[in-house]
Amino acid sequence: MIHRMYQVQRPARTSFVPLRHLQYHVREWGTPRPDVLPLFMVHGWMDVGASFQFVIDALAQDRHIIAPDWRGYGLTHPGEVDNFWFPDYLADLDALIDHFQPEGEIDLLGHSMGGNVVMQYAGIRPTRIRRLINLEGFGLAATQPEQAPTRYAQWMDEMKALRLGEKSLRSYPSASAVAQRLMKTNPRLQADKAEWLAQHWAKPNAQGEWEILGHAAHKVTNANLFKVEEILAMYQRITASVLNVEASENSLDTWWKGRFKLAEYHERIQHVKQLQTVVIQDAGHMMHHDQPAVLAQHIEAFLNQP
Repeated sequence: MIHRMYQVQRPARTSFVPLRHLQYHVREWGTPRPDVLPLFMVHGWMDVGASFQFVIDALAQDRHIIAPDWRGYGLTHPGEVDNFWFPDYLADLDALIDHFQPEGEIDLLGHSMGGNVVMQYAGIRPTRIRRLINLEGFGLAATQPEQAPTRYAQWMDEMKALRLGEKSLRSYPSASAVAQRLMKTNPRLQADKAEWLAQHWAKPNAQGEWEILGHAAHKVTNANLFKVEEILAMYQRITASVLNVEASENSLDTWWKGRFKLAEYHERIQHVKQLQTVVIQDAGHMMHHDQPAVLAQHIEAFLNQP
């Protein structure tokens, strides 16, 4: 069945910005103004910067917004790689902010993996962030040192499988098939939005099949252990006001099967000095797709606070 595609209200300007030896694909909306700080939005794992379009269309105010495709996602090509390192996202974000706002503060929003990046970044560069919005950037389950040998072995095995062509992302016969895949993952996603997202989430290859715009190496296990003590040290150094946004559907407990629960994340986040929490009703993890208008209201109310 062919659905009417979502009609964009605020078209984006796109460009490629040279950052750390890569050509970073960046979307911009709104008008740069000296009296309003730019808002940077960074997406999550296996997503793209265009994912924020629905929320941006729902904003009441004109604001300069910058949303990149992380390295290895969308149109930001990473070159020849067989794995990705989390610190690179921090350095990429640092370079992106320097490019668009060389001095002073910015406002910053991140979803999921991007939420984890911005929370860490705000603790590393506290003077650069005025307001921070974290959309379900929960972090990961705590690890123990004795897990290191097995983790490194898994990392090397998965990179080997990638080199041998045993680890890849599946392709789809059409953009509509990609849209169906998106709606299967997120049953709340409306068909018109899914059809629009599919055009930015994938592209046709030489054989006419639609390939996901995400490098297969993103599925390689991180070699490093997740150290909660380091995360808490970063949280404690955040001086920005932080809006912690959660969906009413608790997917965290489901993902981790009891190894990391929402209550544990709530304990961690209390280390942030200036914290507000809101819950978006009738929404799952992709809240910016499920309830863009409600999320836009929370974003603007938070950014406009004195």
